[in-house]
Amino acid sequence: MKVLLTGSAGQLGQALVAKQPADIELIATTRNELDLSSVESCRAAVQEYQPDWVLNAGAYTAVDKAESEPELAHTVNARAPAAFAAAIKEYGGYLLQLSTDFVFNGQQGTPYLPEQQHDPLGVYGASKADGEKAILSIFGDDMRGLILRTSWVIGPVGKNFALTMLRLHQQRNELRVVADQVGCPSSTLNLADACWHAILRRSEGISLPLVMHWSDTGAASWYDVAVAVGRIGAELGLIDNPAYINPITTAEYYTPATRPSYSLLDCTTSRNALQLKGEHWLQALQTILEKTHSGVTS
Repeated sequence: MKVLLTGSAGQLGQALVAKQPADIELIATTRNELDLSSVESCRAAVQEYQPDWVLNAGAYTAVDKAESEPELAHTVNARAPAAFAAAIKEYGGYLLQLSTDFVFNGQQGTPYLPEQQHDPLGVYGASKADGEKAILSIFGDDMRGLILRTSWVIGPVGKNFALTMLRLHQQRNELRVVADQVGCPSSTLNLADACWHAILRRSEGISLPLVMHWSDTGAASWYDVAVAVGRIGAELGLIDNPAYINPITTAEYYTPATRPSYSLLDCTTSRNALQLKGEHWLQALQTILEKTHSGVTS
């Protein structure tokens, strides 16, 4: 089975490459090899490789910068997935699209179900929501286009909150971290497993929901994650002394883009469909920092 992967140099892309199943022929592309800002490049890649699956892990993820680059964000996050979907419909195959909790407004206070309506707060969320809509419109209900939403992605490589906090714990004595945004981290290692399970199960003819949710289990604020990074990092010898974490409100930390205050995703039906149990975010964070310590990414 041939899988065309976008964003292979990103933090999730690297985990997907490391966890590649033995029977998968993986065409792992970087931004230089497959430019998601070019709709024609997306279509040409499907025509050239004619993969059984396109695994679209690449995205425009600069949430704040998207507010000043809405056209580029929409091209990469909406028009590129639409181009993949249209080409796949013509040439054959399937699409697994990675999406985000930012398609919701974060105001309801209970975990979001996969079937709930989009209500994004900013350009990034709107661009990802438009990508989802395009895929579902092009494929309809034939299950050739699957969407997997996730939240608060962290991993042992790349740019993410956990690694940023690890660095800042070493550099500073005190940190200010938002404590009134609640969600659940998603380890790239566990998320990669979920992606490969989705592809393998659907390829075996097993029906899956068109839209699925995946994160690690439990709930946390960014403050909770920052404190945990300091504690675990010190235990592993990655930092000398954890910084003091001063909890602040979202209002005290200005960002150009508004973040959802509540980002928990209901993963119940998705875990059942994928036949995968979730891992608590603290244990997943422990594994990530252990791999950071050892230099292992798989």
